Amino acid sequence: MRLASLATVLAGSALLIGLGAPVAQAASSDIVVAVEAPLTGSQADNGQDMLRGVKLAVAQLNAKGGINGHKVRIVELDDAADPTKAAAMVAQAKAAGAVAVVGPYNSSVGVVNLPLYLKAGIAPVHMTSTNDTDGMGITVQPKNNQIAPIEAAYVLSQKATSVAMLVDPSTYTQGMADRLSTALKAKGVTVTTIPITEGKSDYSAEVAQALTGVPSMVYVSTYYPEGAKIAQSLAKSKLPTTCLMGLANVDPSFVTQAGSIAAERCAFSGVPAAAQEPGAAAKVYAAAYLKSFKKQAGVWSPFTYDSMNVLASAITKAKGTDYAKVMSALQNTKNFSGATGTISIDPKTGNRIKVPVYILKVDAKGNFVVTK
Repeated sequence: MRLASLATVLAGSALLIGLGAPVAQAASSDIVVAVEAPLTGSQADNGQDMLRGVKLAVAQLNAKGGINGHKVRIVELDDAADPTKAAAMVAQAKAAGAVAVVGPYNSSVGVVNLPLYLKAGIAPVHMTSTNDTDGMGITVQPKNNQIAPIEAAYVLSQKATSVAMLVDPSTYTQGMADRLSTALKAKGVTVTTIPITEGKSDYSAEVAQALTGVPSMVYVSTYYPEGAKIAQSLAKSKLPTTCLMGLANVDPSFVTQAGSIAAERCAFSGVPAAAQEPGAAAKVYAAAYLKSFKKQAGVWSPFTYDSMNVLASAITKAKGTDYAKVMSALQNTKNFSGATGTISIDPKTGNRIKVPVYILKVDAKGNFVVTK
């Protein structure tokens, strides 16, 4: 997909609608799309990056005349990664006249409100990875059952005989740990689990407990604010134990918070930031993002960018915003060329058929890079 030049993106009022603050009121002919993410709170870096990915896509769409001749307007929904706010996000989207939503990101939020979005006739292109949300709209990012085999293969390739798991018991992170634990136990690997409570300032006690008995590997299934603190505690250990961080820890803020020494100690499952992703399309996207926002693109903004463009393609094919027609077009997406690669959707699950998932390391410059 060719990205519009910055000069084109800056032209006219398209930028004001696509990249600026949300407009309180817009022409009745506008196509309203909600973007739900943790825009504030501990995961705000992730959420703001996701929002900017959608803004870039919308700016480019509007610069070319919108969708079917209609401008696109974004409505920002901040769930702060809090499941208790999930239902309120749907109410806000409905009140704003949204026909679709990009998001939510957190699986614990999505299991609550994705059914409500469907009931409200708002088509979801969500960012949740738990398989509990299969069939609730579509997603272009990896799901648990697609990530787990990559993690298991890596752990087994390291000849690990015992693994201590530090696990946030929220929907996505617990689900990932459960899948990996099952796969490893089937291969004779000993697995122990220590729960992690979100929001603590220090996890040295949990890390000390995990290292009791000197396991071959520590697996950390948390989001990055907790994972960064755990990595710092692991780095202080003199033990030869290796470390694998789950996908939700892959974020530039992890490296900033943990420090390069702690971050470089671990491997990660997931996808790198756009500039380090394999393929020319991701690098073109990263350059356009940098020009538009004066920031480096993070991990998930290419996926929200692709989500918005897949949605735009579906609305175009549906020749309007009729819910049933848009959902059908989304579920039958095939060979869509995006920043994250070619996208085809399994109509039965709404999941992407071939997903980009890798084992990553942090290099000397603090970048997540695909291991060779």
